[in-house]
Amino acid sequence: MSEKIIFLDRDGVINYDGARGEYISSHEDFKFLPGSLQALKRLTDAGYKIIIISNQAGVAKGLYSKEDLDKITAKMTKGTQEIGAKIYSVNYCMHQDEDMCDCRKPKPGLIERAAKGLDVDFGNTFFIGDSRRDILAGKAVGLKTVFVMTGNTKLEDLDVKPDFIAKDLLGAVDKIVLK
Repeated sequence: MSEKIIFLDRDGVINYDGARGEYISSHEDFKFLPGSLQALKRLTDAGYKIIIISNQAGVAKGLYSKEDLDKITAKMTKGTQEIGAKIYSVNYCMHQDEDMCDCRKPKPGLIERAAKGLDVDFGNTFFIGDSRRDILAGKAVGLKTVFVMTGNTKLEDLDVKPDFIAKDLLGAVDKIVLK
């Protein structure tokens, strides 16, 4: 029996994303989206291992440090723990597109690494994201994909087809947990 696992993007899914081209570069910039903590709690209560998969090229670009990213992660983790939710792992690609790594979404490397050692049924596991890169990365490993409309990508600009569309993370979680 495979484990109950869910993959989530961070910016634009769990927390407010910066304006297009801007980065969440300090813990002061990190603010949970309405309903996202409740969604994380629902997933935890339903027995899901929550795995964060996020591109963070701002580190490679020198816009913020790895230590700044660690502080942002600590704020996110603390906020989830305070309401009784648990994030199983947080996985970042800190490269730029030019670095040609295998972990920068839409490439599947980060998801594959995060799944190592876990019993993942990719065909019945979801990746929730707010961008084309998220949907393509999920599809690259055979995950079901959910597009949430809380990020910078507008639905009409999305040129790939997710399995589901939801208003926000809570709406996506309701579809998944209640299915």
